[in-house]
Amino acid sequence: MLKRVADGVLVHESEFIQSNSVVVEGSAGVLLIDPGITVEEMAHLASDLRELGQSVVAGFSTHPDWDHVLWRAEFGDVPRYGTASCAASLQDLLSNADWRERVAPGLPPEYADDIPMDLLGLVTGLPADATRIPWDGPDIRILEHRAHAPGHAALLIEESGVLVAGDMLSDILMPFLDLEAADPIQDYLAALGLFGDVADEVLAVIPGHGSVGDAEQFRARLALDRAYVEALRDGRAPDDPRIDPSGELYWLVDVHEWQVQRLAEKGESTR
Repeated sequence: MLKRVADGVLVHESEFIQSNSVVVEGSAGVLLIDPGITVEEMAHLASDLRELGQSVVAGFSTHPDWDHVLWRAEFGDVPRYGTASCAASLQDLLSNADWRERVAPGLPPEYADDIPMDLLGLVTGLPADATRIPWDGPDIRILEHRAHAPGHAALLIEESGVLVAGDMLSDILMPFLDLEAADPIQDYLAALGLFGDVADEVLAVIPGHGSVGDAEQFRARLALDRAYVEALRDGRAPDDPRIDPSGELYWLVDVHEWQVQRLAEKGESTR
């Protein structure tokens, strides 16, 4: 079910790690950001939009991870945008005849049979210097960086002060670094600095996974993410409540240890 979180902004939360699909209302229809995850959920999302009398006029993928580049025919044959780097990464993946087999290991087994793959990744890259979404709706500023993935972008909906953060600023997931990057720690800290630069404009934050937060929660998550990354940089064990072996997302402990190991191999952590 769509939930209105700000004027002109609605969110649909998936069962899969609280994945958020974001709808922004425009003059002639809506912008659909990161729709997912299962066929049934997408059908419900399309039905909710019809009940609101809204059609999709454009889409946007915040980054090239599989769960952010899905689509269904019910949303329409409309432009699906991403940053130039995001689109290039997807084009590289889809150029392989076995791309489905490459994606498969990352799919959650309990949902794998219900994830629509036919239209995955068909994203058009915006110009490299693009700073706005080209559509007939509220001004949406593109904050591109490389904290989590190539061409990752957060979107600041200026009229409502809503920051659509992609896979960052989550209340349930600690930072997942792009460990293929040359300098993943500095990339992440630079992105957090970018968010800090617009902090006075942010009234609400929508993470790719987790709960929608207000301005105070945005600042708290920004500080918590920075503390986690700085701990990785300094070779310290982070004091982060999201890494809880007794919690529902107990497997985050393994993800954290894997990040520590990979960074040590790259020479970026002494732990």
